[in-house]
Amino acid sequence: MKLTEEQYNIINSSGNIKINAVAGSGKTTTIIEYSKSRPNNSRILYLAFNKSVKTEAEEKFSRLGLDNVKVETAHSLAYKNVIYKYGYSLKSNGYKTHEVAEILKLRRRKEKHFELFAANHINRFVSYFCNSSARKVNQLNYLDVISDPVAYDFVSKNYEFIEKQTRLFLSKMDSGEIEITHDFYLKKFQLQNPVLNYDYILFDEGQDASPAMLDVFLNQNAIKVIVGDSHQQIYSWRYAINSLEQVDYTALPLTTSFRFPQDIANLACEILKWKNMLYEHLIFPIKGSGGKNSNQMKATIARTNLGLLGKAFEFVEQSHKTQPLYFEGNVNSYLYAEDGASLFDVLNLYNHNHEMIKDALIKSFNDFSELEEYVMKTEDNQLSVLVEIVKKYENELPKLIRLIRDSHVEDKRQAKMIFSTVHRSKGMEYDTVFLHNDFLTHRKLKRLIDKKEETPIDISKLAEEVNVLYVAVTRAIKNVFIHKNLLPEFFPNSPNIKVLSSEIDDRDEDNKRRLDEFRLRSRKDKSYSIEEVRKNNPDAYKPWTKEDEQKLLSMVRANKSINEIAKALHRTKGAIISRLNKMFGR
Repeated sequence: MKLTEEQYNIINSSGNIKINAVAGSGKTTTIIEYSKSRPNNSRILYLAFNKSVKTEAEEKFSRLGLDNVKVETAHSLAYKNVIYKYGYSLKSNGYKTHEVAEILKLRRRKEKHFELFAANHINRFVSYFCNSSARKVNQLNYLDVISDPVAYDFVSKNYEFIEKQTRLFLSKMDSGEIEITHDFYLKKFQLQNPVLNYDYILFDEGQDASPAMLDVFLNQNAIKVIVGDSHQQIYSWRYAINSLEQVDYTALPLTTSFRFPQDIANLACEILKWKNMLYEHLIFPIKGSGGKNSNQMKATIARTNLGLLGKAFEFVEQSHKTQPLYFEGNVNSYLYAEDGASLFDVLNLYNHNHEMIKDALIKSFNDFSELEEYVMKTEDNQLSVLVEIVKKYENELPKLIRLIRDSHVEDKRQAKMIFSTVHRSKGMEYDTVFLHNDFLTHRKLKRLIDKKEETPIDISKLAEEVNVLYVAVTRAIKNVFIHKNLLPEFFPNSPNIKVLSSEIDDRDEDNKRRLDEFRLRSRKDKSYSIEEVRKNNPDAYKPWTKEDEQKLLSMVRANKSINEIAKALHRTKGAIISRLNKMFGR
């Protein structure tokens, strides 16, 4: 195998190093060659990102006779050192919101469903602490990870209570009174200050490191190697950090991609240059030397579950006969929130079919507006997506989901089209990638920056949105189909980049901008209480007429507040936003 000069520099290096490896640059091959070049009696630990990567790496090291390399994930390493030692029982799927409320015996206060709002935040605070490097709960400020104004307001008013109950829940797990979670035993492992008896420790996917595991890694006496791609950091919402930027090790890059040709490399670089609008950022040139091999697979990749399901629904509806399709990560993972609620539970609540709701959390709400209030006050993004899907497709959902399930195949190689969000496609590659039109655009990024004095921006989150588009583009081996409005300005015609006519014209873009501004204003408005909604808006979810839509548009253009519109049209805020989403194609 012919290696690049950059790979040789890594293999021949000494001491602690960090490898910033662009997508498809052969980092696994490099790590294997690095391991082979160490003395035969060296004890080497390779920390893989997840179980599937661990299994694949074990096979590769074993096939090459590298028996001195031990492959673990952060969780498998912690599991062996905590579960067996303390005799804990594991709650493998984690705790649902209503379970946290029951365990802590939370009670309703003046605010209806207070116990559920609080339980959701307690559960998230527990996860935040367990993934952090902090040794005590009070060393963290949970408000630092809340961005929604409504949720922030709720947590601020009840912070002392939420923090106290977070500590209580952790103590119940620690004492064995209740089952422990995966996050908890990783935290327990970190707090033990473990000593890992290895000469070399290789930490993969360092751009999405758990701060808790990174703390364990940095405290070892072994020679340390961190491998990752700082531009593939897309898991900050799981409290991950970019360890490549946290350590002052010798930096050795891998800038040649063996996956895709130069056209796609150029597109990826131009997208990454958007970050220079946010802060000064050095972008390494990417050399594309791939595109020669093909797996013949085609994939549609979207930013959100909502966008992806919309494309899948289009696919099954437009086909005259059943066409095989495949969802990365199993189709059911797109229909359920991690807390257990399904699209069907949310739809049944929407239709007032309480007797058909299975999930305890969804069943606890009297109507759809109460669920919307819960989503706003907890910043539950997964459940929010289910709510938006139900509001957009309503009672067409069962038919559409049935069509998808009838078309789904177990082997992705047999699928005519693979569907995936960016996060589930990470680590994958496809011959041809079709990008859905729901990513951050250069135009929107520029607009947000221009208005940052009026509306503050979160630079790190916007940078991560650029990363998300970069990751999606670099899943392609040969061809990328991209919408015109996602394409970087002045990007030249390229054989491997197929430009699709934009799904929106300039007028629609202005409407969407107006909708974004309206949504932002609406979040700042004081919400009606559930009781007021029931009293004043008995027909909140009645069918919309053309006349209703015209009134709605005219009031939005007149910069009326959402409460003024709700009162005039006898609708809820959620119903108004939902209709605007439909009208503007969101």
